[in-house]
Amino acid sequence: MPPLHRTVVLLALTLAPAFAIGVTLSPEIARALHAARIPPDAVTVLVQEAGSGTKRLSHNATQPMNPASVMKLLTTYAALDELGPAYTWKTPVWLAGPIRAGVLDGNVHLQGRGDPKLTIERVWLALQRLRASGVHEIRGDIVIDQSAFIVPDVSTAEFDNEPLRPYNARSQALLLNLSAVIYTFTPDATRGVAIVSAEPQLDGALVDATVPLGNGGCGDWRGALKASIGDPQRMRFAGSYPLSCGERYWALAHSDARQYTARLLATIWRSGGGRLGGTVREGAAPADTAPTFELVSPPLADVVRDINKYSNNVMAQQVLLTLGLQRNGGLRVAPEDAREALKQWLRERLGESLDGVVIDNGSGLSRDTRLSAALLARVLQRAWSSAVMPELMASLPVSGLDGTLRRSRGNAATTGRAHLKTGSLRDVQALAGYVLGASGKRYVLVAMVNHPNAGAARPALDALVQWTMDDLARSN
Repeated sequence: MPPLHRTVVLLALTLAPAFAIGVTLSPEIARALHAARIPPDAVTVLVQEAGSGTKRLSHNATQPMNPASVMKLLTTYAALDELGPAYTWKTPVWLAGPIRAGVLDGNVHLQGRGDPKLTIERVWLALQRLRASGVHEIRGDIVIDQSAFIVPDVSTAEFDNEPLRPYNARSQALLLNLSAVIYTFTPDATRGVAIVSAEPQLDGALVDATVPLGNGGCGDWRGALKASIGDPQRMRFAGSYPLSCGERYWALAHSDARQYTARLLATIWRSGGGRLGGTVREGAAPADTAPTFELVSPPLADVVRDINKYSNNVMAQQVLLTLGLQRNGGLRVAPEDAREALKQWLRERLGESLDGVVIDNGSGLSRDTRLSAALLARVLQRAWSSAVMPELMASLPVSGLDGTLRRSRGNAATTGRAHLKTGSLRDVQALAGYVLGASGKRYVLVAMVNHPNAGAARPALDALVQWTMDDLARSN
């Protein structure tokens, strides 16, 4: 028996039953999983040649597990395949009334259609078009139509009791700036305070202008601020800000997403000198007249890149709802409709039973989602041979270069050779995507760990990627 083979066999026997996948795993992978105290039934792995489907490594591949953010691969590929990379969201705007001497004698209506990328800059440009139309005063109201998405009124604290983390922001048909506010803290040692600024500023919402400076380290500086973050009317700081922190930023989702949208629209309109006689409120858009103009989003391919490179949960949920909206005729969509739309797409493209598959919100920010490595590998194989392969692959983080893999372990020889979506939740670690071997062959790789010790599985996943890259060493 060759020495290397004998070593692997002996190691596998030594590790049993704590981890006994077999001799197909390298000693490094087996040691890392054993060190993390992760049992075999908590791990699923599948490595195949891209295009041929030839298996190089398979363990527990048909067992459904929580994929965490790797779920975004399924959502984004389905959207690219169904809608096309050039698909754009259109947000209709109506000027409902005559314009005389710069005054619109009526309402402005905006109808949300799910655009995930309505940033402050794009909203500003939309309102600039009102001014270009000669409107400087709106005598009526700015009316927001949110009816396209039927989103349940549930607490955003349900997932992890962190309702104001930006990733927990709720989907909306008219979602502005991902409902986020970035607070900046800039120390002024001469005055003994940190200056607080908020971007964007929201009409009618107050923020403490300063917070006292404190001594000590910069460990839990957010906790030291003692912020009252649940009041949509006022952000208060009862604590202090450590001088040693320098300038820091704190991004939060607004505690009332609907109010955020209304306040931001009012802020942007008035900041450009516009006058508003009425209020910003929700209501139905005109059903019997064509819109005055439409605000067009960047193409889906750009949105998918933002989602996968930086694991943007809110944008992924917007995309899933959009997929459901298109499948049911474009009128309105509820989350259950969107989930069924993605399942229909899977049945049509893969033509197999979906037993054990659980789809929740499309982002992977869920305790309920379940997919198998075998299913994800089939999706990645289909994507590899599809017309949208370049767009999907270009959206994935590249090892050692960008996105969530920018700081991944490796060296100059391995940098850039893996395009992988990462996933991480409490008790979950996952990787899926494409890896380039030393032989020049490309591999589909899917790995998921569901276990209380999953947080310690990263060295094993890194070793698996390296094992896949080192295919020349195993060719004989």
